[in-house]
Amino acid sequence: MTVSLQGSLMVDIAGKWLTAEDRQLLRQPEVAGLIIFARNIDNPRQVRELCASIRAIRPDLILAVDQEGGRVQRLRQGFVRLPAMRALADNDNAEYLAEQCGWLMATEVLAVGLDLSFAPVLDLDHQRSAVVGSRAFEGDPLLATRLAGAFIRGMNAAGMAACGKHFPGHGWAEADSHVAIPTDERSLEQLRQSDLVPFTRLSGQLAAVMPAHVIYPQVDNQPAGFSRRWLQDILRGELGFDGVIFSDDLSMAGAHVVGDAASRIEAALSAGCDMGLVCNDRAAAELALSAAQRMKVKPSPRIARMRGQGFARTDYRQQPRWLEALGALKEAQLVD
Repeated sequence: MTVSLQGSLMVDIAGKWLTAEDRQLLRQPEVAGLIIFARNIDNPRQVRELCASIRAIRPDLILAVDQEGGRVQRLRQGFVRLPAMRALADNDNAEYLAEQCGWLMATEVLAVGLDLSFAPVLDLDHQRSAVVGSRAFEGDPLLATRLAGAFIRGMNAAGMAACGKHFPGHGWAEADSHVAIPTDERSLEQLRQSDLVPFTRLSGQLAAVMPAHVIYPQVDNQPAGFSRRWLQDILRGELGFDGVIFSDDLSMAGAHVVGDAASRIEAALSAGCDMGLVCNDRAAAELALSAAQRMKVKPSPRIARMRGQGFARTDYRQQPRWLEALGALKEAQLVD
């Protein structure tokens, strides 16, 4: 008797509207999500129409974006320019501001028909990683945990599930996993005392986690996103995490250590990822899809938990909560 593996793909598209080729790809049952990038975005109305056209084909797809704030913010024209998370910590009422920021971000993302932003970043700012830097809330693990927890409360209040990244922490490794294969030489005990703290303390509030394309050689010789040790033994076993595990983009250089796109999706799903992201490379996405079909994967039932809960509210700018959140961030000079 063959037991099919649970898992699915998240893919992307090239333009602002669906092509016939896009539609064909999105009809494949192994595809369970789509992420949009800056190239797919004009303004709020266009994004709403794009999302509606996607849902007309596959109403069950999870639609995502990276809308962290600071330099990682895909939705710009017609949206509030959010601060980098590191800027929140310098305020006396930082937790309140973090909660307002999380609510405001999630409200705008949900209002255009998307389900989630891959946020918050739980990496610590060790003043070592340029790719993390101000995306992190803090370098102190307890303060980072408090601020990220407040941000998650805001997201949840707006109707959005939270995805913590990049497990077990990308803030120490200096190389950028978009273009290299970073390593973090610290021991598991050192990681437990620092970078793992936010993931451990917030595991009950996180609906999803995204592992890092970083190798921690004292723990395993595979990057965390391809490691059963990290995903099964530590994340699911020790931390008791029962949410969705999204791979980071399998087209990134940090993922190439395991081979081509077919090898990467097989390694990610076999290690325990519920969904593998294959972005910015349609040929790679098609190769990964073929591999997923050969593996006879079935989407994990956990994925449905990532659906947004607030699509109908397009009048959010008239809500008292919106005026309060925007006013607080303006008063702190965190937004214009």
